[in-house]
Amino acid sequence: MPMEELLKSASEYLSKEDIARLEEAYRFAEDAHRGQFRKSGEPYIIHPVAVARILVDLKLDVSTLIAALLHDVVEDTGVTLDTVEKHFGETVRHLVDGVTKLKKHMKFKSTEEHQAENHRKMFVAMAQDIRVILIKLADRLHNLRTLKYVPEHKQRRTAQETLEIFAPLAHRLGIFRIKWELEDLSLRYINPQQYYRIVHLMKKKRAEREQHLEEIIRVIRERLDDADIAMLDISGRPKHIYSIYKKMVTQNKEFNEIYDLMAVRVIVETVRDCYAVLGVIHTLWKPMPGRFKDYIAMPKANMYQSLHTTVIGPKGEPVEVQIRTMEMHRTAEYGIAAHWAYKEGTTVDNSGFEDKLKWFREMMELQQESRDAREFVESLKMDFFSDTVFVFTPKSDVIELPAGSVPLDFAYRIHTEIGNRCIGAKVNNKIVPLDYRLKTGDIVEIITSKHSYGPSQDWLKIVKTSHARNKIRAWFKKQRREEAMEKGREMVEQLLKKHDFNVNEVMTADRVGEVARQFNFNEADDLFAAVGYGGISVGQVVHRLTNDLKEPEEPVVLPQVKSLPTRSRRADFGVRVKGVDNLLIRLSRCCNPVPGDEIDGYVTQGRGVTVHRADCPNLKTVPDERRIEVEWDNPTEKSYQVDIEVSGFDRRGLLSEVLQAVSDAKTDLSAVVARGDKRGMASIHIRVGIRNINHLQSVVERVKRVRDIYSVRRITQ
Repeated sequence: MPMEELLKSASEYLSKEDIARLEEAYRFAEDAHRGQFRKSGEPYIIHPVAVARILVDLKLDVSTLIAALLHDVVEDTGVTLDTVEKHFGETVRHLVDGVTKLKKHMKFKSTEEHQAENHRKMFVAMAQDIRVILIKLADRLHNLRTLKYVPEHKQRRTAQETLEIFAPLAHRLGIFRIKWELEDLSLRYINPQQYYRIVHLMKKKRAEREQHLEEIIRVIRERLDDADIAMLDISGRPKHIYSIYKKMVTQNKEFNEIYDLMAVRVIVETVRDCYAVLGVIHTLWKPMPGRFKDYIAMPKANMYQSLHTTVIGPKGEPVEVQIRTMEMHRTAEYGIAAHWAYKEGTTVDNSGFEDKLKWFREMMELQQESRDAREFVESLKMDFFSDTVFVFTPKSDVIELPAGSVPLDFAYRIHTEIGNRCIGAKVNNKIVPLDYRLKTGDIVEIITSKHSYGPSQDWLKIVKTSHARNKIRAWFKKQRREEAMEKGREMVEQLLKKHDFNVNEVMTADRVGEVARQFNFNEADDLFAAVGYGGISVGQVVHRLTNDLKEPEEPVVLPQVKSLPTRSRRADFGVRVKGVDNLLIRLSRCCNPVPGDEIDGYVTQGRGVTVHRADCPNLKTVPDERRIEVEWDNPTEKSYQVDIEVSGFDRRGLLSEVLQAVSDAKTDLSAVVARGDKRGMASIHIRVGIRNINHLQSVVERVKRVRDIYSVRRITQ
């Protein structure tokens, strides 16, 4: 039975208590998936057990193995995350949640958008616990192993997604044991003709190749014994099908032209021994120029370390030799999973771990900068999952960039300000244009100037990385915002002067800050920027700034109010004063009452009756002798202005979808101000014209149905 094999392997390094928890998780998963079957016709529980089995080979901790057994229960059964946490704890809950896909009934424009949102959710969860992606990689690997049972179009889609996302991610994390199999299985479904052709060619020459390798291994073993170098292991390294295919495509070569079809791996005790073995190999056979790589002195970003050299073997054929210690070998096979491997009586050591995943922090910054999930995933493919080049700073620090990157990409990777102030670049001590394509080994120096105006719009066409492109866009966005702030401030000051107000007296920090909060802005600069953009009327701002500076009106009681038949507003607003006709009526702008709201009114000198919502705080300051009863009376089809605040998760297209929802409700839009914050949240302030309270509710409900919106409320103050 698969579960018995899993428990047997896990018991080699887990305690009896952990094994008991693992058995409990299996019974829980088996009950949850009872009656469900895979496309192959097997019981569904076979899949989570197989996923856990892959992770046992990596010797992962018990929480990860439990989450692997339960990874589909929330998505495919009636089990909730709360139930998972109740039985197995908070850690398992977070791991299961991280690999659970978003519900299909959520509103998405397309399958691609749904998939992109799932990927973003997975990467955000991965930021909290890297084990999420280890479970996901094992899940994908077993799905590929059983892919023959699904329709052909799904086979190709799954395989393509694996090559674009999961295999590069396994590479980034250094888990080559999983990476190679993901790539080989994907190629089998994407290009079966080439896959089986390479398999056939490899089988055809296998006997000859193995005999040749045995001879090379024998010679190396004898020479190392003579040199008294302790060797832990030496073996022929099988070349993976996808790597051969990729070299044939990218280098336009035939199968028999691939240099390193034969490879030998030597494992020794110390780093010193690694270089000693290298010396022995180079005295045995002539090394090929340009084929030596020292990943011990300069490890890859995924922590991979080894010495690589290609020599002309005894029969005149190229042979690749890899030399490493056992610790390096374990890291090469398991990558980041080696960090989480269970060690009895110890805890995970995080010292230096974060530095090794610097690229991962940059990836999460990219998530915050991206406007939607699809842009985030495409940026990942370009910046982190594509071929790379390694270049040096003048201080010999290594910087990894996507192939095709230019000096501007390098500058923004170092620091945003270095990119913004860049006026030129030197590569290998020579001036180069900013669109020069960097190559591995280049030493790059950025020339900056304090007097530089900033990036050029043309740079957006030059840079390769999304990181650099987003930083350039952010600079232009900030510049436009600062221009709008300055314009808005000038507009407010000019209107204050026009009405004979003292600007210094009115525009104090406290007063401006309070008005900004009334408009739901965090800072005064946001308020002025909104005025400059045209989202808020300058008159509204000035009115609120000067409201308490105007001379108070003299108390007036109802008998003193004269009828104003020529200026009646009853027909316009659909409001009447009980017992009195033909009074001038105005609706208050502070609370914007609409038909259906409970209303109250009070008498003003020379301006008739002002109508407020009954719950408006401004009514509390009005003396009782000035209060007057008002009511809605046959409201017309007039449009009443209402302010609405919409909050949600910031992404590309969110604003346009909200405005489309408003339009679908047959509503006039008179103003809109939208902004995002550093947490990736969006706040949209819109002013709409509605007929009555029911119409307003219809608008609110339509906007609430927009994806990623979590709050829609009417602003009454």
